[in-house]
Amino acid sequence: MSEAAEAAPASYKGWTGIRRAFGTPSALTMALFGFGSGLPFLLIASQTLSTRLRDVGLDLGSIGLISLASFFYLLKFLWAPLLDRYAFPLTAFLGRRRSWLLVAQAVVAVSLFGLAYMRPELSVTGLVVWVLIASFAGATQDSVVDAYRIEIAPANAQAALAATYTLGYRVGLIVGGAGALYIAEYGSWTMAYVAMSSLMLLPLLATLLSREPSAAPEAAVARRIDLAGAFWQPFTSFFSRHGLAFGIALLLFVGMYKFPDQVIGVMAGPFYLDSGYTKADIATVSKLFGVWVGILGAFAGGLAVAAFGFRRMLLVAVLGVALSNLAFLLMAHYPSQIWAFYAALLADNLCQGFAGTVSIAFMSSLTDRNFTATQFALLVSLANLPGKFVGGASGYIVEATSYSTFFILSAATVIPALALLAWLWPRIRESGAAARDQAA
Repeated sequence: MSEAAEAAPASYKGWTGIRRAFGTPSALTMALFGFGSGLPFLLIASQTLSTRLRDVGLDLGSIGLISLASFFYLLKFLWAPLLDRYAFPLTAFLGRRRSWLLVAQAVVAVSLFGLAYMRPELSVTGLVVWVLIASFAGATQDSVVDAYRIEIAPANAQAALAATYTLGYRVGLIVGGAGALYIAEYGSWTMAYVAMSSLMLLPLLATLLSREPSAAPEAAVARRIDLAGAFWQPFTSFFSRHGLAFGIALLLFVGMYKFPDQVIGVMAGPFYLDSGYTKADIATVSKLFGVWVGILGAFAGGLAVAAFGFRRMLLVAVLGVALSNLAFLLMAHYPSQIWAFYAALLADNLCQGFAGTVSIAFMSSLTDRNFTATQFALLVSLANLPGKFVGGASGYIVEATSYSTFFILSAATVIPALALLAWLWPRIRESGAAARDQAA
């Protein structure tokens, strides 16, 4: 075999590439890290928490406002420069990435334990405080995991590792969704949150056993930038790399990409209850069936990106995210009908899983590895920010109109994203990021 062939990077395209990714230690690590990121999300920032609040009698408007307590997931780019520059002092012996990851996972576990003993039907103050702490730690964990994934593997492996990460993340959603709801249905919400807290030991153990990513020489130079520069240089680097107009358009597109899904997220749990489904129904259909369908969608997205590139798949994903919202009209018109629940969740989770993998591959291609945590955190925050704020008012929108009107309006929000994609289409260069990465 020639030296050139031996030195050639492994291919991660197609199904063979995904199987190769599954066979690497970093793939197992990413699956466990994904589990750690997915497990707390529904418990502190989405449907499980909102279902718990509705179950104890809170009104929709209050539930929507309380959901804003998880806003740290939207602002993680603000402290991500510290994650790029420093190791956490008390655990610095683990390395820059793992030191932060261990602490963040431990705080998430403690916060879930604290949430277990809150009584929101009496007062929401303590619950909101624990949600704030948990969302800050969870957002920090997500930032470090994203940086770890990008730094542990080459650019052409990102779609495959995104699929392995998504597998773990979706399993975490199953446990934090269906698992918590089953325990709450047959036990109590306190038991559910205590159990979820203990399961955070799995990703914490993975952090202790995993290896630290090798830092590129350029990243070492970046860490010698003064503290003020550590905050502004990742942002100036993004625009110098992509240009001002293109960079702004990219950020706007990322912000609108999954807007229809983000808008309805908070109201999903209350909608299921108001449609006549029990917590056990929700656990079975939404948190088990739906999440496994989402995993299927995620792997379909990984294969599609490997086969066709992420540019064409962005269009498919944007349309799918919007149109899947209309599937909830089945549930609105056929309340309590289990077939309508299955049909709506099939469409929604298949499209969301597909779009999630495409999104990760696309956003990974936009990042500078000198500032991985900061730039990817900025992109992820923008991907959730617009819909999160509208989602905070979603309860009032539903109460002023109806669930059916709400779902139609949410699907219509795809129009700005399609307009931006039309402008970006001839300007997206899929091979550029990979070429620059290999040349570095």
